[in-house]
Amino acid sequence: MSKTEATTEKATKANSSYTASDIEVLEGLDAVRRRPGMYIGGVDQKALHHCIYEIVDNSVDEALAGFCNEITITLLQDSGIVIEDNGRGIPVEKVAKSGLSGVETVFTMLHAGGKFGTSSSYKVSGGLHGVGASCVNAVSVKMQVEVYRDGKVHFVEFLGDNPGGVAGKNKEPIKVTGKSTKTGTKVTFWPDPKVFKEEETGKMPIVNREAIAARLREMAFLNKGLKIILTDERLDKSDQHYQETYFYEGGIKSYVEFLNKTKACLHKEVIYLENTKDDVVVEVAMQYTDTYSESIFAFANNINNPDGGTHLTGFRNALTRVINDYARSVEFLKESESNLQGEDVREGVTTIISVKVKDPQFESQTKVKLLNNEVQTAVSSVLHEGLKDWLDRNPKESKIIIQKSIQARDAREAARKAKNLIRRQSVLESAGGLPGKLADCTDKEPERCELFIVEGDSAGGSAKQGRDRMYQAILPLRGKILNVERARIGKIYDNTEIQALIQGIGLSTTGDDVLRPNIDELDLTKLRYHKVVIMTDADVDGAHIRTLLLTFFFRYARPLIENGHVYIAQPPLYKIEKNKKVVYCYNEHQLELALAEMGEKANVQRFKGLGEMMPVQLWETTMNPEKRTLKKVNFEDAAEADRIFDILMGDAVAPRREFIEEHAGLAVLDI
Repeated sequence: MSKTEATTEKATKANSSYTASDIEVLEGLDAVRRRPGMYIGGVDQKALHHCIYEIVDNSVDEALAGFCNEITITLLQDSGIVIEDNGRGIPVEKVAKSGLSGVETVFTMLHAGGKFGTSSSYKVSGGLHGVGASCVNAVSVKMQVEVYRDGKVHFVEFLGDNPGGVAGKNKEPIKVTGKSTKTGTKVTFWPDPKVFKEEETGKMPIVNREAIAARLREMAFLNKGLKIILTDERLDKSDQHYQETYFYEGGIKSYVEFLNKTKACLHKEVIYLENTKDDVVVEVAMQYTDTYSESIFAFANNINNPDGGTHLTGFRNALTRVINDYARSVEFLKESESNLQGEDVREGVTTIISVKVKDPQFESQTKVKLLNNEVQTAVSSVLHEGLKDWLDRNPKESKIIIQKSIQARDAREAARKAKNLIRRQSVLESAGGLPGKLADCTDKEPERCELFIVEGDSAGGSAKQGRDRMYQAILPLRGKILNVERARIGKIYDNTEIQALIQGIGLSTTGDDVLRPNIDELDLTKLRYHKVVIMTDADVDGAHIRTLLLTFFFRYARPLIENGHVYIAQPPLYKIEKNKKVVYCYNEHQLELALAEMGEKANVQRFKGLGEMMPVQLWETTMNPEKRTLKKVNFEDAAEADRIFDILMGDAVAPRREFIEEHAGLAVLDI
């Protein structure tokens, strides 16, 4: 062995040693800053919003306990966020186990709060993990808390850059700063730009007011009599502060009416059921519409559970059983006919399920799924008793609901037959059952492969020539695909372009292999590409095609979006050239800056479509991973996304006109 080799081996062994000195103990909340994804779900805009919701949820818990009826949220000009309630105020006296005041304990220690144990002051709570407030403190550069209690104002400030280097510690203990006759808690925090970063830009994300407003509106719907006020002090174009108040006497019944405002309802009255079973408070509001998709949203202790859980399972099982029992009792279903399936009886229904449970068990700190088994039994029991009674008392409306379910069953059977026929034809027409227009890539490992969906043969030709054939596939579509918001599944399977999408991407289910609206059993292991990129022209027609594709993915392949597989390409609008220097601009602002730098004699080329771009240009600007910009498609609020798709792509014209007029200022004219 040479000297160099011996030295290298010795260094390698030294580096691989593992002793007690390698053990690192993270103090206080430093673990949260080191691994924020474990506590707040990431470091992007969604995680930033999650921090706001964690503090708001604590105020809502005060409302659930009956001590709060107003919450205000203010977005400050300097990126700070203020949440104030008129509840009891966090206790300020010393906590024996921590040696700190109640406020300091709640905001500096994980798993500390007033929601544990049999003596808890909260009968039900969404924040039972006890890490919310302290986690928000940990990822904030500064947090200030004011507590109005016992006729006094108590104040404490936490700093992320304190001399000890420990996250979320206060330099001075809590102190009394004045007198006050009101009660409640006011929390102001400034998110740390060192923690929060957008993946694409690496910059601090900005709070999306519309997303926050949708969540606060949802909270107001879920809590009768609770007033929530949102103020945005960040100046808009008119230099006016934005403020909106959410207050709904009808609760979740009003929520269903709001979601169905743009739809044709099959029965005027919203079915509302409320009861308590085994200490679980169950509320269900539901109404059938003439649409082909189901819109069901489940909440536990006011927390939205996008992945459902036991309350959703209880609802689905009971709904299927009750509808089938009623259909047979009135002989809409004959003895020789098989039962209606779950997707048949849920077609067109808009439902809010809200449960209050003393000890909620969630799948994770982000609370996406409820796990309590007793909740399934409670929801199933309440729905079985209440819905059966409603159907018996409303025979005319019940008949309409059963007829729609039977039509859904017939459409499902027709879709299965069409899918089987198409599968047999595709196997004969192209190898492996893939659409003939697909230009596949060489690599067969889905996690390394990308599929670009483009419009027309011209754009498809440029993309095929400009791509990296090793891992990039191209699927050209001819014209605009079917608007699935207005079509049943049978018609969808008759559409050539959608069939090409289904086959090309590898969309299939864990069940009968037929896609259905809001499918939650998509088999992601069958995906042929882990990046599905919508690449359309940067004009009005391109935007329309993009929206049609997104509607299909949201309605029939939602897990594709939820798991981060759908992207939107950003092709340039302009090419500026002068003295062999070439600059591509993606918006008007970039064009102005480029022209100011390059001078008036620069040659400007406007790209009206992808087909006008040379293959090398398309590669350099839009497809090359080292230079391109891809926008990942996601949604934060499923109910709001559902409503927007219905407005934009549904049958009702008036709501769409109103939406366009309201957002006209955000539009970019393409002349």
